[in-house]
Amino acid sequence: MTSAPASAVRALLGAGRLTHVPGVWDPASARLAVQAGHQAVLLSGAAVAATMLGRPDLGVAPATQIADRAATLGPALDGVPLLADADIGYEGPSSAVWTALAYQRAGIGALVLGDRQGAPTPGDRRGVAGAPLVEPRPAAERISALTGQAPDIAVIARTDAYPADGLAETVLRCRAYAAAGADAILPAGVDDPEHLGRLQAALPGVPLVLLRSESAGPARRWADEELAALGVRLVLHPLTAVLAAMRAASLAYHCIAETGDTDRVDRMPWAAFTALLPAEGAHPPAPMPVATVGPARSPGRPGPGGAHLPGPPDGPPRPQATGTGMPAGVERLDT
Repeated sequence: MTSAPASAVRALLGAGRLTHVPGVWDPASARLAVQAGHQAVLLSGAAVAATMLGRPDLGVAPATQIADRAATLGPALDGVPLLADADIGYEGPSSAVWTALAYQRAGIGALVLGDRQGAPTPGDRRGVAGAPLVEPRPAAERISALTGQAPDIAVIARTDAYPADGLAETVLRCRAYAAAGADAILPAGVDDPEHLGRLQAALPGVPLVLLRSESAGPARRWADEELAALGVRLVLHPLTAVLAAMRAASLAYHCIAETGDTDRVDRMPWAAFTALLPAEGAHPPAPMPVATVGPARSPGRPGPGGAHLPGPPDGPPRPQATGTGMPAGVERLDT
């Protein structure tokens, strides 16, 4: 049986309308998003890297820390599904499966699986956008492994091919990832109505997801109805709220340092803050952090700390190559 969080995400993808998904980073921000009426929220690698590690988004947030943070959000979400970044699934297909299983145990309903090749060159401030792409076939194999062995979590397959390689390569990869079983496709950087329309035509029935991140610079303004007509079902806003919170905190700190007058600081009233965070017993306690995950272990071998972690089940056969580096049945479109 599919988990409730995954079912909720898949229901949004199949609803025929657009849903905006904001980023959260802790239980308080998650509670604010739910109170604002959002139907899904996102835990991004950038938010975890910044708020847990004090680092920029250079692929430094491991799956275990994202899963651990996600596990604390459940009581605040009141059933609203959580999406989370998964980079490229952390190495090969078996590690991708373990990532998905850890996310599933943490209550995550969908993971966003990219096709960047690991972390960028140190010092490259473009973040993960400065890393090269995984070849299409191994990227599709990760998705196939996930959908075969971890079906209780939805998969949003992201490709970053468009900015450097154009629409043809983007369509090729999107078709491969959809054929491998992805629930939805996120073509990062595609912001042109004609190109979105061609992607929709190349992926009949496949929901599209758009990313609206401040890290990518100004984005085209779309009407929700326009995007929905082009097959877009989710728009992710991973950084807007955390950047707004950092801006507000910076202003408060400067005001205190310069004047010592906290009355000039625009802030949430204390009563509203305490109401945001219910007393113990109002909600079930947050789950304990999930166990550390890593490459598959054979059944019977102890995991970290002595915990018994069975290895993942055998998955379906890998797609056969076609001579183009793609799974069988996926052909390059002449775009």
